[in-house]
Amino acid sequence: MLQRDYTTSQLDVLEAEAIHIMREVAAEFERPCLLFSGGKDSIVML
Repeated sequence: MLQRDYTTSQLDVLEAEAIHIMREVAAEFERPCLLFSGGKDSIVML
């Protein structure tokens, strides 16, 4: 049997956590929205 070793990077973990949070919010609220602000030195999503 072929065994594969999958490793998850920290970035993949953070991405999965963010997607999970957005799905939970979408399930809980009737009209969810994303607020986004992008500047020269930073990007913020609430």
